Amino acid sequence: MRGLPLGDIRVIELGQLLAGPFCGQLLGDFGAEVIKVEDPGKGDPMRQWGREKPYGKSLWWPVVARNKKSVTCDLRTPQGQDLVRRLVATSDVLLENFRPGTLERWGLSPEELHAINPRLVITRVTGFGQTGPYAPRAGYGSIGEAMGGLRHVTGDPDRPPSRTGISLGDSLAATHACVGTLVALHERERSGKGQVVDSAIYEAVLAMMESLLPEWQQASYQRERTGPVLPNVSPSNVYPTKDGDSLLIAANQDSVFRRLAVAMGAPALADDPRYATHSARGEHMAELDELIAAWTAQRPADDLLAHLNDSGVPAGRIYTAANMFADPHFAAREAIVRVPHPDFGELAMQNVVPKLSATPGSVRSAGPQLGQHNGEVYRGLLGLSDEEITALAAAGVI
Repeated sequence: MRGLPLGDIRVIELGQLLAGPFCGQLLGDFGAEVIKVEDPGKGDPMRQWGREKPYGKSLWWPVVARNKKSVTCDLRTPQGQDLVRRLVATSDVLLENFRPGTLERWGLSPEELHAINPRLVITRVTGFGQTGPYAPRAGYGSIGEAMGGLRHVTGDPDRPPSRTGISLGDSLAATHACVGTLVALHERERSGKGQVVDSAIYEAVLAMMESLLPEWQQASYQRERTGPVLPNVSPSNVYPTKDGDSLLIAANQDSVFRRLAVAMGAPALADDPRYATHSARGEHMAELDELIAAWTAQRPADDLLAHLNDSGVPAGRIYTAANMFADPHFAAREAIVRVPHPDFGELAMQNVVPKLSATPGSVRSAGPQLGQHNGEVYRGLLGLSDEEITALAAAGVI
């Protein structure tokens, strides 16, 4: 197997929690050497986050910090800032998600870093971006989801805005930051110079909002919460089964709806003027959903799912983790991997996506112990002596 595609890229990851570190995870998955800089003694708060904590350990940290090296460094001290400058001199990317102005206060502004290494790509993830009147504000993923438009359209129409059960805003900003980093690295091959990648959480969410803006600007149409359906997209809903389960069926395209009608034993539905076109089905969504629900409620979930699959109709269960572990397709695609861990033995986590045919990414290690790679990085990469490392540790710098 050929080497990992980002195996020649070194990333210095500053910052903490999720938006910046998830970008680092994505880069590390494809082979980048990600050196995570953490505060001495405490480390990234992600080390304590998560609902379940066997042995008092986070189960989230091993995922978001996988494939990374951990070094400790107090960025608030002149000695710690000097260590970052020395790391930057031999690196390709500096990744951070502090509030704008923080690096500048530490003497680590893009101008100062590019003076050290003109080829450096500086990736900055924040709530509101590096410029504009809101730039100085603290910004978490939930705020970005709200201001980017996602929260307003999430949930049931008779209830306040809801949220998804994951940190979607942070992950979207991190994913866009990763794309921007790769684009900047590619452009560097032509110009020979690095640049700043500015990824704002609210803008990453906004980028996913489809036609929300032109609908308002051109038609004064405000999208609202619609529960489990999308307006004028039908049928695409969750339907009950005979055994008390439910299936999601998505047959809103004309040809697919015709296949569903045949599968239901009612092919004439596809020619009924109320249901024959995408627009017509959208106008008669409620009554069409009632027809489909009455049919699905007569068959057990397994039988119904097999019948729909055989008929070429997109359908599936709403999975929990237990379903994922039991599913043969997840197993065949190796969507879940098991990684050695000093506390948990074999720790299961999601695999790398997307899959590359020649140079796939991989999960090579779970999140490291705090400062696990201090010796390797400070001695091996920066050439510090044992005496210098000992003195920095005694001073609380590392």
